Amino acid sequence: MRTLVLNAGYEPLAVVTFRRALVLVLTGKASVVAEDDDPVVGPNEVLGRPSVILLHRYVKIPYRHDVTATRRGVLRRDNHLCAYCGKTATTIDHVYPRSRGGSDTWENLVACCLRCNNAKGDKTLASLGWSLRTVPLPPRGPLWQLRELEKPAPQWSEFLTEWAA
Repeated sequence: MRTLVLNAGYEPLAVVTFRRALVLVLTGKASVVAEDDDPVVGPNEVLGRPSVILLHRYVKIPYRHDVTATRRGVLRRDNHLCAYCGKTATTIDHVYPRSRGGSDTWENLVACCLRCNNAKGDKTLASLGWSLRTVPLPPRGPLWQLRELEKPAPQWSEFLTEWAA
């Protein structure tokens, strides 16, 4: 179970385990904003399982210029859809192959299904006559700094929509 942590200004800050969230709430550092249906049963009391918590003090977030390209990030950016055929993607592919000098950047990585990835191999798009469905770009917005947002909980939607830029 995961819990969304909101900064004192209600901006998303992190995703933590529900145990860590309970510790923050029980020590008075945060308050529960939304709860799940499953309670946490302790030896002496029954507590609500926090889904979203709000910190009482503001935490300054260090400014980060760019987000490093990762497999998880590329799949998330492309909505787990193949950049070539549009089917469900499970792998990533280098548009310009690494064997020919391609780099591991957001502009050169796309989500790809296994079938297209095997068919493409180390060939270029021009040699195959293929084209990309969308132009790969680096992601933007503050939510890309957070991990664990591939499958957000339904209770998080009202807190994440304002920050999705």
